Amino acid sequence: MSEGGKSVLIVEDEDNIALALEHLMRREGYALTRVANGAEAMPMITRDHPDLVLLDVMLPEVSGYEICQAVRQDPGLADVKILMMTARGNQMERRKGLALGADGFICKPFDLADLKAEMQRLLGEGGHV
Repeated sequence: MSEGGKSVLIVEDEDNIALALEHLMRREGYALTRVANGAEAMPMITRDHPDLVLLDVMLPEVSGYEICQAVRQDPGLADVKILMMTARGNQMERRKGLALGADGFICKPFDLADLKAEMQRLLGEGGHV
């Protein structure tokens, strides 16, 4: 477990990306859960109240944008951080994600150092990750 017992939910339908993220998160000591489709994400977020959600934009059934918006409309989840991930990393996609309440936005394929830096920023962990 990381300092402070931080928990991360990975919402990613591409197994190769999810496995790489899982490996990184476990190595860094995070409590980790993963779902591969958008419909499963919101019930999991509500039940587990993770510190951070790594949220893919393009998901089966429910999009990452819809999930982000639903989380932000629930006052009980106000402290859940959302880092959106997309392969379509244009400015319009970024603005839309941030406008819906995402705390950060990272483009795939991403550099692991960039991902770790963004997670540190969102989780308030100085030099941990």
